[in-house]
Amino acid sequence: MVRVFSLASVLTLSYCIAVSKLRRPFLTDRYFFVSVRLLEQRRKLAEPDFALLAGSFNRARELHPFCLTAWVFLPDHWHTICSPQHPVTISLVMKSVKQSSTAAINERRGAEGRLWQPRFFDRALRTVSEYNEKVEYIHMNPVRAGLVRSPQDWAWSSFDEYAGMSAEEQKRRCGLVINRVRIPSDPGARI
Repeated sequence: MVRVFSLASVLTLSYCIAVSKLRRPFLTDRYFFVSVRLLEQRRKLAEPDFALLAGSFNRARELHPFCLTAWVFLPDHWHTICSPQHPVTISLVMKSVKQSSTAAINERRGAEGRLWQPRFFDRALRTVSEYNEKVEYIHMNPVRAGLVRSPQDWAWSSFDEYAGMSAEEQKRRCGLVINRVRIPSDPGARI
């Protein structure tokens, strides 16, 4: 028996295969390592853009409760570790930050259109060891990118708070502070 498919069903099948159906089994009440990239055709971010991005995180935290425990902003991407509080999901947090920062940065630049790649990368962190590895990765990112020689030389990250800077000083310096949380000391502990 020969099956005949309509053009519409073939196109639908092709679309479903081509578009990722990323499933997020854990959407809330977990620590997520998140990466968001700038669209390639957009001009790289500079310090005034970083300040607007920090403001977008602050607005998103007011609207949608989540803990921000580590972060770094770079010219073409940013990373965070955050934990949305139920019923807020990681998708809602990222949507809020991306929309708010796009509007603010576009207004400052006199531009329009999307700023960030449509999707974001996230990974639910499961152990203290994995959490600590991602914090170090975040803080060393400006060094690996060749922007500075040491992480304390990059103002647009949470490194200085981890190194002992007060939240008040960090807030004056860049406008964004972390939530201080207790993480177990056992590297193998589940989080």
